[in-house]
Amino acid sequence: MPSSYPSRAAEDLAAVREKRPLVHNITNYVVMNYTANALLALGASPVMAHAEEEVEEMAALAGALVLNIGTLSDAWVRAMIRAGSAANERNTPVVLDPVGAGATRLRTASARRILTESRVSVVRGNASEILSLRSGNAAATTKGVDAVHSVDEAAETARQLAGELNTVLAITGAVDLVTDGNRVLRVENGHPLLTRVTGTGCTATAVIGAFLAVDEDPLAATAGALAFFGVAAERAAEHVQTPGRYKSALIDALYALDPETLRSEARIHETDV
Repeated sequence: MPSSYPSRAAEDLAAVREKRPLVHNITNYVVMNYTANALLALGASPVMAHAEEEVEEMAALAGALVLNIGTLSDAWVRAMIRAGSAANERNTPVVLDPVGAGATRLRTASARRILTESRVSVVRGNASEILSLRSGNAAATTKGVDAVHSVDEAAETARQLAGELNTVLAITGAVDLVTDGNRVLRVENGHPLLTRVTGTGCTATAVIGAFLAVDEDPLAATAGALAFFGVAAERAAEHVQTPGRYKSALIDALYALDPETLRSEARIHETDV
């Protein structure tokens, strides 16, 4: 039986463009501008606000909250937790991108603290970042913000960890894996040029936030968002073959990709692990 997830992804994309949900991002300096433009191109409404004095008010207005620890400080972590609490009070979905978790004690501890003190709907990271979130897993390290583990190496741990944390875990790589501890999906869309442009993983996380704002099933929303991002990545690579031009072409592809094309080209499959 064909998977229903591509159709759901198409429906979510249409809903984002109809409703234009506000996506509140507390993210890093490296990607702020690019992820804001990506969300605009997708059809969502981005806001990048990280001051402790306003994050609770902003989170109360948003359809989703995206937390990204790429350029973190104690003040930013406090702001993330305050925003997370405000979002939780309103049952607003929260997405965490644990950038570089496993590389330093600060990053790993900050990611785990956010998960402990906030109810997070989805965690999106590379394999090494996801592995580092498990308490006592000293073997999980990253190379800066790059993975040193494969998606398959982290698959079984991710399924167990998703159940323990009561969240959806998304591991992105050549083939993405999304699991809530019971269901496991593989998303096979994407292009190698994504790895040659800074911040595409962070941008994928922001896109997940937009889809979560219109879909109550975090697993389906996450898989659909990653398929959407992956199909756009494939479309962008049809026109350019160098990283500088690809960065702009990807924004254009996010804007141009329509629900019916996403439905036909999304490669989302259910699997055991």
